Amino acid sequence: MILRLKTFSLFLVGIISLFLFIFTTVLNAQDLEKEKQAGDKKMEWFGNAKLGIFIHWGIYAVNGIDESWSFYNEYISHEDYLKQVDGFTASKYDPKQWAALIKESGAQYSVITTKHHDGFALWDTNYGNLNAVNSPAKKDLIRPFVEELRKQKLKVGLYYSLPDWSYEDYPNFTRNKKRYTDDSSRWQKFLSYYQGQLNELNTRFEPDLYWFDGDWEFSAEKWQAGKVRNFLLEGNPKAIINSRLKGYGDYATPEQGVPIVKPKERYWELCMTMNNSWGYQGNDKAYKTPNQIIRIFTDCIAMGGNLLLDIGPKADGTIPEEQVAILKELGRWTTKHHEAIFNSKSGLPPGHFYGPTTLSQDQKTLYLFLTQRPEHPIVIKGLKNQINRIRIVGEGTKLSHEVIGKMYWSEVPGLLYIDVPKEKLDPQVTVIAIQLKGKIDLYREDGQVIESN
Repeated sequence: MILRLKTFSLFLVGIISLFLFIFTTVLNAQDLEKEKQAGDKKMEWFGNAKLGIFIHWGIYAVNGIDESWSFYNEYISHEDYLKQVDGFTASKYDPKQWAALIKESGAQYSVITTKHHDGFALWDTNYGNLNAVNSPAKKDLIRPFVEELRKQKLKVGLYYSLPDWSYEDYPNFTRNKKRYTDDSSRWQKFLSYYQGQLNELNTRFEPDLYWFDGDWEFSAEKWQAGKVRNFLLEGNPKAIINSRLKGYGDYATPEQGVPIVKPKERYWELCMTMNNSWGYQGNDKAYKTPNQIIRIFTDCIAMGGNLLLDIGPKADGTIPEEQVAILKELGRWTTKHHEAIFNSKSGLPPGHFYGPTTLSQDQKTLYLFLTQRPEHPIVIKGLKNQINRIRIVGEGTKLSHEVIGKMYWSEVPGLLYIDVPKEKLDPQVTVIAIQLKGKIDLYREDGQVIESN
C-alpha cells in the first residue's frame, strides 16, 4: 500500500511538473511574441521612412578638417584642435531653413551630431564646459532644430559618441597616448558623465532615434550598454537605437559602402557622405552627382533599407550650396516618384530585372527603376501575373508591352518586354509601375524540357 502511494505521489509530482513546464513555456512564448509585436510596431515608421538626412556639425567645420580624428591621429595637436572653438559662431544658423530643406529633400527623419568623439556638445549640457553655450555661438543649438523638425512632422534622431577623447577621465586620448589603462575610479567618473549627458538628451528632447558611435573601443559590459538601453527606453519607450551599442540596437548601420547583397537584418540603413567628408571641408569638391546619389538610394530601398545621406554645415551654420543643390534635386525626384519609394517593400530577387525594384505593400504593383537610359525595350523575366496596366510614375503615360517566348506546354513565363519612349525619360532615374492582376507571382525554377508536343 505504501509503495502504491509513493508511486502515485511521484506520478502526481511528474504530472504537475509537466503542467508547470508547459504553462511556463506558453507564457514565455506569449511574452516573446508580445515583445516582438511591440518592437515591430515601434520600428514601423523607420521601415517606411526610406530616406534620412545626417548632419555632422561641430568645431571641426571652422578649419575644415576631419572631425575628432585629426587630433586623435595626431595630424594636429589637441590644443590646436580645440582652438577652433573660438571660430564656431553659428551666426547664420537657421534651424527653420534647415528643417524645411530636409523636408523638401523627401527625407522622413534627420540625425544630428549632438557630440562627436572630440567631446564638443551642441546642447546646453550640465556635464563639462566644452559645449556650444561656452563658444561664440552662446546657445543651445540642438533644441531649436528639434523643434523645427517636429513642426515639419519629421522624426528626430540624435547622434551621440560613446568615446570622449577630450574628457579628462576617459582612458583614450590619441592613437598613441592613453590617460590610463586600469583605473576603476576614473572610469566610473566617465560612466557617470556620459550617462548623465544621455539622460539630459532623453529627458529634454525625447528623440525618436538614437544614433550611437564609437562602441568599438570597449565591450558592452564596460560601456554598461544594457543599462543604457534600459534607462533610455524606460524614459522614452518609443525610441529606436542603432546597432552601435554593442549588440543592444534595433537596426544595422553599414557605412559608405553600398551593400552588394541584401543585409540579413530586417531593418538597416546605409549612412553615406555626399563627397568624401562627414563634416564641412571646403577643399573637398568630390561631390557625388544627384544621379549617382539617387541610384545608390534606389539600391538601398530595393533591398528593403534606408539611406541616411550626410550634409556638413559650415561653422556659421550655413549649408554649402553644393549640398543644397543636391538636396533640392533629390526632393524633385522623390516628390515625383513618391508612390514607388515610401511605404514600399523590397522588390524582385536577383535574376528577374536588370536594376532596382520595389513592391507596393499589397504586392500588386511592381516598380522598376531605370538607372540606365534604355536604348531598347526593357525586359522582365519570370513574371507569371497577367498585366492590368503599365505606366510611367509621376507623369502617367501608359506603355505598351509584349510577351515573347511563352510556350503553351510550359509553366515557364515568357519574357515581358516594355518599350519606354526616350522623350518620357526622367533626367535622373525613370520609374515604371506595372499594375498586376493579383499579388506578384514569380517563376523561380531552372526551366523545363519538352516531353510531349
